[in-house]
Amino acid sequence: MTKQPEILNYKQTGTGEHLVLIHGLFGSLENLNMVAKPLSKTYCVTSVDVRNHGDSFHASSMKYSELAQDIINLLDHLNIETCLLLGHSMGGKIAMQVALAQPERIRKLLIADIAPVSYPPHHLKIITGLQAIDLSQVFKRKDADEQLAPFVDNLGIRQFLLRNLALNSHGEFAFKCSLSNISLCYPQIMQANELTANQVPYNGETLFIKGGISDYILPGHREAILALFPNSKAKIIQGAGHWLHAEKTLAFNKIVIDFIKS
Repeated sequence: MTKQPEILNYKQTGTGEHLVLIHGLFGSLENLNMVAKPLSKTYCVTSVDVRNHGDSFHASSMKYSELAQDIINLLDHLNIETCLLLGHSMGGKIAMQVALAQPERIRKLLIADIAPVSYPPHHLKIITGLQAIDLSQVFKRKDADEQLAPFVDNLGIRQFLLRNLALNSHGEFAFKCSLSNISLCYPQIMQANELTANQVPYNGETLFIKGGISDYILPGHREAILALFPNSKAKIIQGAGHWLHAEKTLAFNKIVIDFIKS
């Protein structure tokens, strides 16, 4: 008997054409609420928790082929034959891998501030800081923030990271994400997107949305992008960093809607 695949935690709102949203590292399905909420007036929006994040299952491997298969399993589970797919950061890499694996299911692909390339490790201090938090001394979120501050000096990033803390059934703070698995799999998360056997570049319409002051998408990435996504174009949101959907929500949503409807 074949084992049924574990299904990612998800939230679905609205009706219409299917639009699937995938968050980035240390995020959860709530991170893209500012996109999901207005778009659910016109589309059936499915927001997911990636494995080892939010309320989804934990696993000790995070290859992009596996993360993409998790999304494909969810599409199958929800009987979604075709959809629009939008991913931010790590979620963008997952979305790209889904489009390469099952191009016929993705009508249009939207990638927020990430390229299909390998990146040098740049979250190690964050991971160390989160693992250093003594949860037995955390009685309110501010306690965790004070412990994390020596590792992460940006308050906004600390607040984002500490959204992973939640009260458990014993009334104690605990991490919902699997810090141990994310730390273990971090080298996989930094890997580039690659074509596996029998895959070809995704020829569907693809939009890369870059934060103007973010260095995640660089001119040097153009060749790698076009090799895998030859039918792609880019939009830049001036003044936005890596969390462009949160920093410039109206501009981001307008770009998304214009591209979907074009």
